[in-house]
Amino acid sequence: MPSNVRELRVRTPESEKITINLGFVDLGHIDLLVNERFYANRTDFIRTAIRNQLDRHSDATRKSVARKELALGLRHFSKAELDQVLADGQQLDIRVLGLATIADDVTPELARAAIRSVEVLGALHATSAVKAALADRGG
Repeated sequence: MPSNVRELRVRTPESEKITINLGFVDLGHIDLLVNERFYANRTDFIRTAIRNQLDRHSDATRKSVARKELALGLRHFSKAELDQVLADGQQLDIRVLGLATIADDVTPELARAAIRSVEVLGALHATSAVKAALADRGG
């Protein structure tokens, strides 16, 4: 990046790549629907199928989110927030359904001191050192 250009904010990816294995017959059915223009491509079909299933089970997931006291969506943990938790003599129990991010300037030592437990249903973005430091806490 040229020295006179500054990045205003770091962009967090809006999706996570997953890999699935499908039987040849199921894959053939998907390709048939794509060829018949019901879906733009295989990914479109799979995303639609997943969204339909999530919608079908929305009451159950809503109740589970409330029962488990999960933060829904994107939750970012900054160094300042973790420093404040420590200053208050507390520890965090991170519970997120979606994306949890821990700032890149958070050291493994700070993460271990400030975070008691981690439960992320979705994705956790943190440095590999912080992830390793939290591995025994569910992260």
